[in-house]
Order: sequence, then structure tokens, then C-alpha cells
Amino acid sequence: MLLTSTSSMSSLISIAWLLIFGGALYFMLWRPQKKEQKRVAAMLASMEVGDVVVTTSGFYGVVIDITDEDVIVEFGSNRNCRIPMKKSAIQEVEKQD
Repeated sequence: MLLTSTSSMSSLISIAWLLIFGGALYFMLWRPQKKEQKRVAAMLASMEVGDVVVTTSGFYGVVIDITDEDVIVEFGSNRNCRIPMKKSAIQEVEKQD
């Protein structure tokens, strides 16, 4: 009788540790990642023509045109380098003055 009680108590403690570990993983890994995804989505949604952007490769440019998934970015001061790129390739957006 005592052996069964100890075995079930051990199982409950193991389940409790698994729940605590799962909760800790949620708050340390998944929740911050979701917050960052929301921040990036909001940043890309608020992007407008004329904003200065920084690409994931570190290039600075000015947004010339925006479509649903792509943007056309102008690099350099000679206005001859206009490159279409995915919105996901934009890392930062600095609003125009």
C-alpha cells in the first residue's frame, strides 16, 4: 500500500516539473519571439514612400514605391540605383521628417 502511494506521488511531482519547465520555456522563448514578430509587422505596415530604410545586409535607402509584398528602394545619391526587394529584407525604418 505504501509503495503505490509513493509511486503516484513521484508521478505527480514529475508532471509538475514538466509543467513548470514548459511554462518557463514559453515565457523565455516563444513569447518574446511573438512580440518581436508583431513589432516588425507593425513597422513594415507603417512604412511609407520617402522613409529611409536599412536592409538586412546593411544598406541605407529611400522607399520609392510600395506594393503588398515588395518595395522599391533607391540607393545612393545618383538616383539611378532603384532595386525592388521583399519587405522581409527591411530591418529598420526611419520615418521621414
